[in-house]
Amino acid sequence: MTAIVCKDLCKTFQQGDEIITGLDNISITIEVGDFVCLSGPSGSGKTTLLNAMGGLDTPDSGQIIINGTRLDQLGKGALADMRLHKIGFVFQSFNLIPVLTARENVEFVMQVRGVPAKERSNRSFKILKEVGLAGMENRRPRQLSGGQQQRVAVARAIVGRPTLVLADEPTANLDSVSSSQLMDLFVELNQHHNITFVIATHDVRVMQYARRLIKMQDGKIISDETRQQTGDR
Repeated sequence: MTAIVCKDLCKTFQQGDEIITGLDNISITIEVGDFVCLSGPSGSGKTTLLNAMGGLDTPDSGQIIINGTRLDQLGKGALADMRLHKIGFVFQSFNLIPVLTARENVEFVMQVRGVPAKERSNRSFKILKEVGLAGMENRRPRQLSGGQQQRVAVARAIVGRPTLVLADEPTANLDSVSSSQLMDLFVELNQHHNITFVIATHDVRVMQYARRLIKMQDGKIISDETRQQTGDR
């Protein structure tokens, strides 16, 4: 079963008098339950591709199909609804709301979706326990380590039960121990909940976890390697 299909994606950016190629005729298919890393140096196009997959950026040409739905055929409201219900995002900067507790940060997406208060509370406590933050529900971001804040961000991303998680350099602000713990968590969620993961990274440690490693350079895919098992390190 297919999670994402990208067909002939092209994207350029104007930078002063220079035209920068973000995506150069990219075509890729990702299956449901896959665990994919997009790798490459800064400027290779991996973040541009990830943002296009999540509907956060629009390619100049080409098609993106998520779970059978073409993104270019969705209006703003329908696209926002898909991001809210089907896709979880994890960013390197965590993007937590500083005045809210860990539990409140996790509940925020459910609140936007209109989930009843009791269900929000139950699901947030359950998911925070699942990501290893039991007992820290009432701490605000400044009271948590970088690794703990990223776990809150992951909990927030998956509490809505998305079929797809897109992560952009999720270990960039973490030490090696926290990075390994986060990637172990991603693998567990992938294997136990069949969530499709696509992770943009230039971190070699993260690439070692990939079931499928796609290397990019100058907006092109230069290699696409499938491995036997997620976490084969």
